[in-house]
Amino acid sequence: MLKLKMFINGEWMDSLSKQTSNVVNPANGKVIAEAPNGNIEDARMAIDAARTAFDSGIWSDLPASERASYLFKIAEKIEERASELSQLETVNTGKPLKEAEFDIADAADCFRYYAGLVTKPDGQTYPVSGPVQAIVVREPAGVCGLIAPWNFPLLTGAWKIAPALAAGNTIVFKPSEVTPITTAKLFEIIQEVGIPDGVANLVIGGGATVGNELAESDKVDMVSFTGSTATGRSIMRTAAGNIKNIALELGGKSPNIVFADADFETAVDYALYGIFVNAGQVCNAGSRLLLEESIHDKFIDRLIEKAKKIRVGPGNHPSTQMGALVSEDHMNKVLNYIQLGIEEGATLACGGKRITSNGLENGYFVEPTIFVDTKTDMRIVQEEIFGPVLTVQKFKDEAEAIQLANDTSYGLAAGVFSGDGAKALRVIKKIRAGITWVNAYNLAFNEAPWGGYKQSGIGRGLGTFGLEEFSEVKQININLEIEPTKWFDH
Repeated sequence: MLKLKMFINGEWMDSLSKQTSNVVNPANGKVIAEAPNGNIEDARMAIDAARTAFDSGIWSDLPASERASYLFKIAEKIEERASELSQLETVNTGKPLKEAEFDIADAADCFRYYAGLVTKPDGQTYPVSGPVQAIVVREPAGVCGLIAPWNFPLLTGAWKIAPALAAGNTIVFKPSEVTPITTAKLFEIIQEVGIPDGVANLVIGGGATVGNELAESDKVDMVSFTGSTATGRSIMRTAAGNIKNIALELGGKSPNIVFADADFETAVDYALYGIFVNAGQVCNAGSRLLLEESIHDKFIDRLIEKAKKIRVGPGNHPSTQMGALVSEDHMNKVLNYIQLGIEEGATLACGGKRITSNGLENGYFVEPTIFVDTKTDMRIVQEEIFGPVLTVQKFKDEAEAIQLANDTSYGLAAGVFSGDGAKALRVIKKIRAGITWVNAYNLAFNEAPWGGYKQSGIGRGLGTFGLEEFSEVKQININLEIEPTKWFDH
């Protein structure tokens, strides 16, 4: 069994309280690691270390090329340990190994992308009136509290850590206490490449303690959070105490719209991929399928046929296509939503049950689930379930498709499938969502911005936007004619 530690000011340590918690393999319910249960005092120690490191300039004053060299080394080390990290990600999250392998490769690419980006030309000059040269530069935000979710532990960690470090910040990183293993391994790599003590700190603990302290502390300049909208609201309220910068990537209830003129098999394939990859535990999951009336019945028949063939099982089994949900509590939450959907009057067309056969009785497995005959005011249509549960609605024309797509408090993602490019673009431009696809779904790139509208968050990660998010803008005005203004001479 692994025994994890926190990493603060260059040292590995237990929680000051000496309390620990168990980390479980969701495929079988067995304990696979023991992690420190960090508290407020641990968080404050890490914040102090990050504050001291930032104020000393030991990291922020380094040339961008030197910071980049560390990030390149981290990317190389991730790739060297890719097999180990993928296996650990699988047993900690329950996801299939091929999904974990993709996540680890993408995490390495993220560090490499920001290592390259940070050395590129930046800044602006303005032709202002008078003998003045106006310059705009970007500087590090300062001490950044980074709070990651449990569904993509190492990848979402990379999405935050890489740009934050590239921009010259110091960090306190809090992974989910449910899935902390691979991020602890990432900090082994951070130490191995020689990043100065205090620049990058890891605290494992609960959101109500460690996360709240990161949002509340006057010594933290910015907090970046990925997770539920409810927790995002709490962080906003807490961070308001010292008006710190916040970046929030929150929940979603994203529409996937299929018109009758779409390539049929492609649309079916992406409808499955959009909701059942990572067992639906994806913020941008295409959890609301909107079908044009004329293809509804044919599409549902084909969708159910293929959904029933999805092989569910332990993530490290080579034939597995969909793994377990991350915890017993989360599985029960998903099952409660399925029961709610039945009580609300939706028709359960496929799945809906916990899987306890074929050696899966101790794991947290739920069948791929599809509801039809759903209505907009149903909770299963409006609320984020975060599991392998798809709701289906019909529409008559473009206008109704757009209306149904936007009838949600979220605005993270959306997809449109159509053989008519002009129609697809018309619809996409009317949908209030930050990440959209035409004739595809669930594709993400380190080079492109990630974030949503409405209650799906604030700010954008990834791409050049991700680097800017971890920086402050400074205006510098240089007087080219040094002489008195004589403003008060008369």
